[in-house]
Amino acid sequence: MATDAFPPVVLSCGDPSGIGPEIAVKAWKTLGKDVPFFLIGDPAHLADMAPVAVISGPGETNEALQRGLPVLPHDFAASAHPGRPSPENAAGVVQVIERAVDLVRQGHASALCTAPISKKELVEHAGFAFPGHTEFLAHLAGVERVVMMLAAEELKVVPATIHIPLADVPRALTPEGLEATIAILDRSLRLDFGLAAPRIAVAGLNPHAGEGGLLGLEEMTWIGPLCDSLRDRGWSVSGPHPADTLFHAAARRTYDAAVAMYHDQALIPIKTLAFERGVNVTLGLPFVRTSPDHGTAFDIAGRGIADPTSLIEALRLADRMARTRAHREAA
Repeated sequence: MATDAFPPVVLSCGDPSGIGPEIAVKAWKTLGKDVPFFLIGDPAHLADMAPVAVISGPGETNEALQRGLPVLPHDFAASAHPGRPSPENAAGVVQVIERAVDLVRQGHASALCTAPISKKELVEHAGFAFPGHTEFLAHLAGVERVVMMLAAEELKVVPATIHIPLADVPRALTPEGLEATIAILDRSLRLDFGLAAPRIAVAGLNPHAGEGGLLGLEEMTWIGPLCDSLRDRGWSVSGPHPADTLFHAAARRTYDAAVAMYHDQALIPIKTLAFERGVNVTLGLPFVRTSPDHGTAFDIAGRGIADPTSLIEALRLADRMARTRAHREAA
């Protein structure tokens, strides 16, 4: 169980017309004081869902947990209607994220967990100029490069390229970019997951990792040489491995995290292994950030059927990573 001395996790509310309020309440009911967290949002958006314990600051979280879901109030412009996002609330969603980042960076919260946002709503109604949460958080933190990890007990996997067409992947992949991704992953595995010597497996780009050049040359011309170079520098990096044999149980026991070359190569295995339990983690920030691996689910909002499992796992992981980071930085 968590101790009172360690700061709580802050949960940004996301779009209040999505499933964020419902799963936040369900997470509080499940976690109790095991993972102290508070929500930044409008208490009115949680009406009739659960007892709400309004707090004036993060330091009141542990006491408030006994009375209800701790909520640090943020006034929104409009009511929340499940499944029907309000344009007037878009600016509030962005402001909550900014407040949450400030609290983490000031040490009042140990980590940030973000409930799902609607990028479309923010772009159209709040002048949001970022592809998503991750890029906005990097901007707020003043960080040029961050890395997305999908994490579950069975697998940790990082896509080297994310939301781009498959046809653009070979051009987007570069030795410098892949090395930077591996470096950020290696550092996080040490700092946030407490691994003294992380083992990283790198997938090939082409079928059968190019099959000796018959099915593609990238593995021979630069992915393999890069892995060799990193090993020569003392890193535990293996590959490039054929992606079709990298994710079965025996293979997963040989590494701590895998680097995939493109979005689906990474997300298909983890969503097959841990569809409800996968957590999105942003690596490379000066603070810990996790989120559930799903969207706002406007289609089921307000119906009481949203599954909170991914958020619960995201809160647990945020707390665990923050404690590990604090211990490693203090050592």
